[in-house]
Amino acid sequence: MSTVLIVAVIVVFVAVVAAFLHFGPGRGTGRGSLRRRFGPEYDRVLARHDGDTKATEAELGARVERHGSLTVSRLTPETRERYVARWTGLQEQFVDAPQQAAYEAERLVGALAHERGFPAADDQENHLDALSVHHPHHVNGYRTLHSSVRDGGGTEELRAAFLEARGLFGELVSTRDHDPDRGPGRAPGRQKVLPVRHHAKGEGA
Repeated sequence: MSTVLIVAVIVVFVAVVAAFLHFGPGRGTGRGSLRRRFGPEYDRVLARHDGDTKATEAELGARVERHGSLTVSRLTPETRERYVARWTGLQEQFVDAPQQAAYEAERLVGALAHERGFPAADDQENHLDALSVHHPHHVNGYRTLHSSVRDGGGTEELRAAFLEARGLFGELVSTRDHDPDRGPGRAPGRQKVLPVRHHAKGEGA
């Protein structure tokens, strides 16, 4: 084998290794890796961009660049139990005060996310973008709860949003390390179905 050919083979090998070390398995920002990583969030952003994959990939790639290296803090057992107890209490409160319970549930998820190291909820765009990078399969439930509370949704709408947001709450309060490339995890404990209070005619939701 000639010296030139040997040098060429070495150059190609070094380039391949460098690319692998830079991107790593599942860490690239190409179309396939972004779709795998973001799942339903990819489809949501694609719809918002009217099917423009280039704009979708640019937005999601930028999110990964900004928030992909975020260090998620662990919860102490005491803190975890405090959040779980508060969530359980809000589920019970929902029966008599759905609007207030949903509002407080949204704030509770925001506080929990911030305690784990995500941007604060008052910086809504960065808050949701960071959560979408690390919890893409559950962030939309939290978004839905925020919208329902903001728009004054009816009891059934709030109930559905409350339950959907429980997926993100479960991920954030979990004791396991979350890998966004592995897909959705399971919320801890059994899913409790929120009862709906049936109001008398003319009574508000």
